[in-house]
Amino acid sequence: MSLESIKELRESQTVEFKLSFGNETIETLVAFANAQGGSVYLGITDNGEIMGLHIAKETVAEWINEIKTKTAPAIIPDVDILELENKVLVVLGMKEYPIKPVSFKGRYLKRVANSNHLLSVAEVANMHLSAFNSSWDYYTNNHFKIDDLALAKVQSVIDNLKTNGQNINDDPLSFLYKQDLIRDEKITNAAFLLFTERDTRMTTIEMGRFQTDILIKDSLRSQSDIISQVNQVIDFVKKHMNKAIIITGQAQNTQQWQYPLEAIREIVMNMIVHRDYRDTADSIIKIYDDKIEFFNPGKLPDAITEDDLLTNSYKSTPRNKTIADIFRTMGLIEKYGSGIQRIINYFMEAGLPKPSFKNQSSGFLVTIYSNVTENVTENVTENVTENRIQAIIDLIRKNPKLTTTAMSNQLNITRMTLHRELEKLKEKGILKRIGPDKGGHWEIKEN
Repeated sequence: MSLESIKELRESQTVEFKLSFGNETIETLVAFANAQGGSVYLGITDNGEIMGLHIAKETVAEWINEIKTKTAPAIIPDVDILELENKVLVVLGMKEYPIKPVSFKGRYLKRVANSNHLLSVAEVANMHLSAFNSSWDYYTNNHFKIDDLALAKVQSVIDNLKTNGQNINDDPLSFLYKQDLIRDEKITNAAFLLFTERDTRMTTIEMGRFQTDILIKDSLRSQSDIISQVNQVIDFVKKHMNKAIIITGQAQNTQQWQYPLEAIREIVMNMIVHRDYRDTADSIIKIYDDKIEFFNPGKLPDAITEDDLLTNSYKSTPRNKTIADIFRTMGLIEKYGSGIQRIINYFMEAGLPKPSFKNQSSGFLVTIYSNVTENVTENVTENVTENRIQAIIDLIRKNPKLTTTAMSNQLNITRMTLHRELEKLKEKGILKRIGPDKGGHWEIKEN
């Protein structure tokens, strides 16, 4: 490595400068081991000025021994000693460690951008589980027993799978064992959340319809199994969504919801499947006149940013792999990682603003917005007017001598409304009145 190439380096996700070796050097090596790996350049100041080091014959060996004794599991970096223009630099290279997380004197760090991030307890647990390609919901829990499960709910899932064409002949217990939801006579966290017979605080979802930030018009608390919660939550949201009837002139009119129902379902499904159930916080849904907020315990993984969600440039990492697999088997979710983009597309197709997605406190907040009060009113008005005008034209074709009084009675509208619609037709040159209201007649200009 040349002097010029070193001068071009900047501190980053994988590069750190240190003037000398010390505990901060070991912390950075640990942070690299828990992330993508990286190199610490000793003998360079924070601003990139090359100062060099004075090292004895055993210095580097002593550093390596110190790194081993202060880390768990013990890590050993690669070492390069560079002599550039009579200055000595030592480069300690650390690859991503396969078994995470690595600690420094009981502290866990991870490299984020160009700094070291101290991991929370939840992040430590997630990193450990990810290292073994597992997740918290996969593990058994001694606090739960098979008797805590409602086997009738398990049977409902089996019946659902049969309806969807899957060849399953298992009884509920056999199904739970085959799905790895029970192991060694112990039930997993996933099994309890999916099929709990009783309400539990672990699944609490608080829902409220807010007239103002402090005035609640309606509320509901759900603490049931997470499969039942899907419809419970969706039903509550639908209860407080505006709905317009669009008159189409067909045998059946069309319903237009304030928000696309497909998007609501995706959001609710993501909440339930990806929630951090170890967190003591509750999931919260706040419904306002012009927006709905969905808050869920559990932030985005460090490797995924909010921008990544919007651009669909991320690899899905389900927090609860077992739950996600069961939901996917049931057809409740399609595939990992596509839900956010579908939500955005649903809102764009409906002509509504894009939802916002952001980490907030220890969780994740999705907010959807509505300009639907204006849109629905406008759409309804346009559709009603168009159908009313067509009805007027049809009546006149049948009877050109029809009076405005008779016309308003047959259409069940006021004479003022009728007059307004007739004037529109006259202005467009579609309709012309010949003679007085009584004794005259209408002429329609056919295209």
